[in-house]
Amino acid sequence: MKKNKKGKYILYAVLIILILLIKGAVYADIPVEELKQKYANEFSKFIEVDGMQVHYRDEGKGTPIVLIHGTASSLHTWNDWTKELEKNYRVIRMDLPAFGLTGANNSGDYSIQYYTQFLHKLLSKMNVDKFYLAGNSLGGNIAWNYTAESPEKVKKLVLVDASGLPTNKEQPAIFKMAKTPVISSLFLYVTPRFFIKKNMKEVYADDTKITEELITRYHEMALRSGNRQAFIDRAKTDFNLEGKANPGKLKTIKTETLLIWGSEDNWIPLDNGQRMQSVLTNSKLVVIENSGHVPMEENPKESLALFLSFINK
Repeated sequence: MKKNKKGKYILYAVLIILILLIKGAVYADIPVEELKQKYANEFSKFIEVDGMQVHYRDEGKGTPIVLIHGTASSLHTWNDWTKELEKNYRVIRMDLPAFGLTGANNSGDYSIQYYTQFLHKLLSKMNVDKFYLAGNSLGGNIAWNYTAESPEKVKKLVLVDASGLPTNKEQPAIFKMAKTPVISSLFLYVTPRFFIKKNMKEVYADDTKITEELITRYHEMALRSGNRQAFIDRAKTDFNLEGKANPGKLKTIKTETLLIWGSEDNWIPLDNGQRMQSVLTNSKLVVIENSGHVPMEENPKESLALFLSFINK
């Protein structure tokens, strides 16, 4: 009976793929070498970590600032901040495993524990020892876990709509789909541009700021060879279990911390920022009105001003 049911699901999946193929919604993987021509530049470098060729950029001179992007994003999410910061600081940003030009982790491990160790290894290889650290969403989760483990390395910590505590709402649809059998298999082939646009509308408060160029970048990075399977593997990580295990660790952080939160964040609501502030013993929460989940993209000037004011005081 179970075999018949499984066979029926496979048949449905094949039929859906055929229909979507006819409609032009099925996309092949894009080779990383092809994407490098478009999304790597003169500041792009590649360094081996755990068998991966990690894409990173190291720009400017001065005190280092390390910037970490969130799920389904890339180092490009910090473009606007970097243009200003590189004038007075050394800015380091990378494509995390599973995303951007870096691609999949051969081990398939996308736990916060792994990402934190990955950051340790990367910065050690680069001989970066004392720095300001900022992260958005998943990147924020990695940032505060890193700080808890190596407080002597982080001068100040900035968390932008960071994950790491359970939310009081359902996970976004894209994560639920990636965790659902059959549908997750479809995701390996069916990644239409309109689906990427829909998700961007969920993370932006102001739809008018979502450009065609931005949608294309997110779409093409998702199609990088191996990234779709990696996204599915990351989505299967139990986010709530990670969050429940971490408040105690979060509370150990004494590093001065700034929390920047979009008031209209539909993925990690402001309530999470308020709870995170209540757990952190040396923190300040600042809310950006009319901003969603990625203020450094949607409200770059306002969010950067908050960042600079914090690290320069």
